Amino acid sequence: MAGVAATGEIWIKVPQTRLVTLTGTLGYQVFAKDIILNLCGRFGMNMAEYQALEFAGEGVATLSMQERMTLSNMSAELGAQAGIIAPDAVTAEWLDTYAPERTLVDGMPDTYWQSDVGSHCGPFYSVDLDTLSPYAAAPHSPANAAPLNDHDSPEFTIAYIGACTGAKLVDLRAAAKILKGKRIASSMRLLIAPASLADQQAARDEGLMRIFEEAGARFLPTACGMCAGYGVDRLGAEDICISSTARNFKGRMGDAGSQVWLASPASVAAAALTGKLTDPRHLVSDI
Repeated sequence: MAGVAATGEIWIKVPQTRLVTLTGTLGYQVFAKDIILNLCGRFGMNMAEYQALEFAGEGVATLSMQERMTLSNMSAELGAQAGIIAPDAVTAEWLDTYAPERTLVDGMPDTYWQSDVGSHCGPFYSVDLDTLSPYAAAPHSPANAAPLNDHDSPEFTIAYIGACTGAKLVDLRAAAKILKGKRIASSMRLLIAPASLADQQAARDEGLMRIFEEAGARFLPTACGMCAGYGVDRLGAEDICISSTARNFKGRMGDAGSQVWLASPASVAAAALTGKLTDPRHLVSDI
């Protein structure tokens, strides 16, 4: 700050904006996590280095606010400084619930929060949601992402549904659809840490926590916890974990000898039942 006071300048640059266009609609048991892992696998973690990513197109309109949060959150795994989505009717409905005063949007013209024409720099990216399938990322980078069914599966020891990007209410609902009426594999531990106290209470009100408990899950506090390698449940050297978190770097969730795979909460729940990579589209219950 002394440098800012002396020079009137700061080293932080205003990032250029790159456009990611989403077309179509996500299929059965395919989620925003699969979108971002698709991009990580195709373009790597430097795809948008020191850029801002804007997600746009008809596909965005089909995503809930919490699914959009996953895209914005995991833009960092593509090297971006920010992940943004222009507000629309879904945003307005969310604000009516969580920010009823709406001081930032009331009275603003529809174009106020939209990108200016010509404001995006190339290259431009797109994801066809109609053809997207569940994805998973192998250790030790999100860039090791590929369609889940293309991987050779290890034998997992732990499944973790947690973190800000992977345990929101929409994520917990997806996992509960997989787990309802079933028990996790005897070789597995399933650990769940809801993303917030509000999400945890909503999940409890909807009966999701009971589904998890009956499936054999154990609950952890609502905190960064295992995602950052904290707590008594941090991974041991022999653990192979499948996780709904954002990153799977070596040692990220515990011992440097452990392995972490990334997938959607639904895919994590499916793996908890079988002990291996399992397509969640084959395991859904109605709730």
